[in-house]
Amino acid sequence: MSNTTYFRGIRGAITVDQNDRAEILTNTRELLDTLIKENNIHTDDIASIFFSVTQDLNAEFPAVAARDMGLVHTPLLCLNEIDVPGKLKLCIRVLMHVNTPKAQKEVRHAYLRNAVSLRPDHTN
Repeated sequence: MSNTTYFRGIRGAITVDQNDRAEILTNTRELLDTLIKENNIHTDDIASIFFSVTQDLNAEFPAVAARDMGLVHTPLLCLNEIDVPGKLKLCIRVLMHVNTPKAQKEVRHAYLRNAVSLRPDHTN
């Protein structure tokens, strides 16, 4: 294996049952834990994380979950997802930028709960 490190994007999403602070934080932690474990990521290798939420989620910023997990020096950004009629609701999406020796095709994305409908080709 090469000693080369690449800058990769890792995608994931999870849904919650309702617009509730505890649910947003718990499910965001679950998603981040899954992405970190599935990709064998050391938190120092996380360059930044973008979170997006559907318009129906505003009880808490998903980034709070990352801070609670110890990612206090990692740049984090929360955004609203485009409100496309008829599309998945109550959804938190993540784009995590990491430094890794993995090839792009080796990166494991995670779509949990109802978010599996977004990318059924990436189910665990």
